[in-house]
Formats: sequence, structure tokens, C-alpha cells
Amino acid sequence: MSKLDLRKLRAFVTVVEQGSISAAAERLFIQQPPLSRLLQGLEAEFGVALLHRQPRGVIPTDAGKVLLLEAQALLTRADQLEAAMQRAAQGKQGNITIGFTSSSALHAFVPELLRRYREIYPSVTTQLEEAGSGELLQAVVAQRVDVAFVRMPVKGIPELAVEKVLEEPMRVALPARHRLAGLPADEPISLKMLANESFVLYRRPAGQGLYDAILAACFRAGFSPKIVQEAPRLTSCLSLVGAGLGVSIVPESMTRLGGDGMVFLKLSPQAQLYAPLYLARREESHASSIINRFCQLVHTQLEKN
Repeated sequence: MSKLDLRKLRAFVTVVEQGSISAAAERLFIQQPPLSRLLQGLEAEFGVALLHRQPRGVIPTDAGKVLLLEAQALLTRADQLEAAMQRAAQGKQGNITIGFTSSSALHAFVPELLRRYREIYPSVTTQLEEAGSGELLQAVVAQRVDVAFVRMPVKGIPELAVEKVLEEPMRVALPARHRLAGLPADEPISLKMLANESFVLYRRPAGQGLYDAILAACFRAGFSPKIVQEAPRLTSCLSLVGAGLGVSIVPESMTRLGGDGMVFLKLSPQAQLYAPLYLARREESHASSIINRFCQLVHTQLEKN
């Protein structure tokens, strides 16, 4: 048999299961003569008899019994394959790589979104990648990452489609022994109160958006921050603050990492400091059902919040 003909195999299995060519023809919605010719052609292709014709029906020969088992398994797999292709076309099966920055992963929205996505689409294999915003955007362009949650706005990269998901207030992180650490945590402070402080910031190549926003806010407040240390990750910034190297300004969600060595204070609204969260994808990815479904879930979850 040069090429497997699933139609013939399905007809053979139906005949054996029905025990009658006439009953199988009715089940398959075809006439009996064409079905008989199809079975004869199948026997000719294999070069063996597959059915014993009896007065009241048919039963498989020894070769037919073997073919029955193999054909049933093959047809089941073919049905599964068809269903898998349908799920893939609908974005319900396949693979997706999701990138995120360390700070975005700490915002309650992102882990809850990932949990919900895996719950709704268990047949989609999800791979997670953590890196800085700049690295993630490069990975999206290079197709190593499908979608990424980043902190920086994107300009001048036509390959990318970026939308703002949300934004959160920023907090001042202080060493526990700092002179301002005793202020009420719910009482906002002026950014100008930090004019003479040493700053620890998330270095610009990794977090350009937050870095530039902090510098711009300080300039609006009338001073240029004295940056004594730049860290590769926001989590590293907090470690350095806790060690007493200086103060920092971080997204509010980072306060979840606070320990005994740090305190967090609110900033006054006049500081106009907020940490946005963006979702980046390739422009061409709109043709991907998997990515589209993920982005639709992002919007659904935002509507619920």
C-alpha cells in the first residue's frame, strides 16, 4: 500500500464493527456497491484477503484482525491530530514564551494573569523569561520571546507593538536607620526632601523608562540626584538600600520585598512619579492565535481589576 488512505481504513473498520457491508454503507452514507469496490481495492493494495464473506455478514480474516487493530489506532491518532490542529488554530494549543522584568513579576496582576492563563489553556506550553526591559524588547524583536511585560516605553522600533497595561505609584525606599524612616508610612513626602541624599538606581540600559522618569522628576523638583550606585536589577537596588548605601525610588509593588532593613514612604502627587507596565509583542504576531488569545486575556483581566 503506497499511501495510507484513511477513508478506506475508516470504511474497513466500520464494516467490521457493523458486521455487515449493507449496515456499514448506511452508517457511512454511501451506496453498498461503491463500498464493496472500496474494500476490494483495499484487499488488492495489501495483497491479502481481509474479510470472510458470510451469508449474514462479514468477519475479518486473521490479516483483517491485525489491520483492524492498527487501523483503529491510526484513525484515533488522526482524529486527535485534527483536534490538535483545530486547537492550535484557535490559540488553545502550542507554545508561548512570556518575558517579564523582576519588578513586573512582583505586581499582583502578572502572576495572577499567568495563573489564569494556564488554567484556561492547559494545552499551551508556557515558557517564562526574566530580564531587563531592554533585553526583553530585543528578545521580542528577535522572536526569542513572544510577549513581554516591560517598564520602558518604546519608540522607533517599528517591529514592535506596545500598549500600556497599567501604572502604579512609586515609593521611596530608605534604610531603616535613615533620618526620614520614622515618618508615618501613609504620609506622603516631597521629592525635594531627598535633594541631598545619595541615590541607588536601576541602571539606565536595563531600565531606561524608570531611570529617566526619576531623573526628570528630580529635575522638576529643583535638583539633580547624586547617584552613588547603579544596580542591574530593581531587587539589587533594594538590597543596596537595605545595606545603607543610599535611598531609591521603586514601583510600589516592590514593597513586597521589604525587610527589616528598609522602610517605604509615599511620594506626594506633585512628584508625578508612576511606574507604567507595558505589554510588548511583534507587529507581525497579530497573525498568531496563541498570542492574540493571551493579549485578549490581559484585557479581560484588566477589566476585572
